[in-house]
Amino acid sequence: MTAALKLWARLFVLIAGASLLSGCYFFNWPDRLPPAPFVPPDEGPGPNYVIGPGDGLSVHVWRSPELSVIVTVRPDGRLTMPLVEDLPATGKTPSQLARDIEEQLGVYITQPIVTVVVQNFFGPFSQQVRVVGEAASPQAIPYRANMTLLDVMIQVGGLTEFAAGDRATLVRFENGEQKEYGLKIESLLKDGEIDANVKILPGDVLIIPESIL
Repeated sequence: MTAALKLWARLFVLIAGASLLSGCYFFNWPDRLPPAPFVPPDEGPGPNYVIGPGDGLSVHVWRSPELSVIVTVRPDGRLTMPLVEDLPATGKTPSQLARDIEEQLGVYITQPIVTVVVQNFFGPFSQQVRVVGEAASPQAIPYRANMTLLDVMIQVGGLTEFAAGDRATLVRFENGEQKEYGLKIESLLKDGEIDANVKILPGDVLIIPESIL
């Protein structure tokens, strides 16, 4: 076989392999999620907010202004305030944390009443929505009740000019298993395809690939 024929044979194998992989890719395209309304008819409360590292908390101790403070949860998930040291805060709701602070303060004062208010929201990683790839501003954003794909894309500034938005993937953990769903972000943003607007849940990861063209 001549060198030219060998070259053509190699090209044929490469093209056939690429076509086969392309066919497998589309055959195994992730499932689609059901559409979500742009404005929910009943915007009820979402899951209870869980405190995470970096959250700013206002801790008010009734009738004890000297113990009332504004504190930031440390990267290790703990907080320190007057009479309370290294108290775990992450993974708890504000009410749960307030009860824990009351228990700690109860050693020093009689029947403390504590209120915890979250001022700056980050939440734990399990509650954040992370957007990676060809978003204008890839980032992790705090989950909000009734959040949809459109809300997330507004938050990250939409797609870059190199994005393949209709080949995006949503990764979600359900019942202890990782599942993947296909997204049509470009159709949603550029063509107004409302069926492409899906509900977002805490912990979702959106992966937006780059276009091959």
